[in-house]
Amino acid sequence: MPRATRVLHAAERQNTPVIDTLILPHAQRLAQKGFLFGVKGTCVEVDFAEPIRLRTDDALLLDTGGLVEVVAEPEPLIEARAADLPALARLAWHLGDRHVPVQIFERRLRVKRDPAIETLLQSLGAKLATIDAPFDPEGGAYEAAAGGHEHHGHQHHDHGHDHHGHAHGHPDHKHDENCMHHDHKHEG
Repeated sequence: MPRATRVLHAAERQNTPVIDTLILPHAQRLAQKGFLFGVKGTCVEVDFAEPIRLRTDDALLLDTGGLVEVVAEPEPLIEARAADLPALARLAWHLGDRHVPVQIFERRLRVKRDPAIETLLQSLGAKLATIDAPFDPEGGAYEAAAGGHEHHGHQHHDHGHDHHGHAHGHPDHKHDENCMHHDHKHEG
C-alpha cells in the first residue's frame, strides 16, 4: 500500500501522475495518521509527525512517486447571513467564542449543522439556510487534530461566562485525554 510522504499544495503540483482522488470531509482533511481510501479504491497510509490540513486541489505525494489528489466532500452546513458587516462580525465573534469552526466569506459564514448553534445564530438575527457544500473553515489557534474533536489545549482561563456547557476556570472541571465525558459540540 502506498504511503503519503508529503503534501503538495495546488501551486506546487506539477506533471506528476494522479493515480486516484480522495473525496474527504473536513475532519478527514485534518489528517495525521491513518488510512484514506480513494474513489478508485487506492488505500493510502498517512503517518505524519504533525497534523496536516488538506484543501481541495492539494495532493499527497506517495512513496511510489504518484499523487493522490484531494477534493473536499460536501457536508451538511448552516449558512448564516447578517444585515450588515458589523452584524456579521458579531456572529463570527459569538461562534469563535464557542470555538466553533467557521468558514468565512465576504457576506456570509458557514458552520456545521448543529441545532444549538442554529438557535444561537437565529437569536442574534442571522438569516439561515441549510446547505450541503464543502467545508473549509479558518485554521488558527483552535485547529482540529485528526479524529474530529478540537484538540485546542483547552487552557482554562476565566473569562467570566459559561462556555459551551461548562465554566472555564472551574476548579472541579477536568478533561480526560479525549474530552469525551461531556458534549462540546466541537465536531470537525
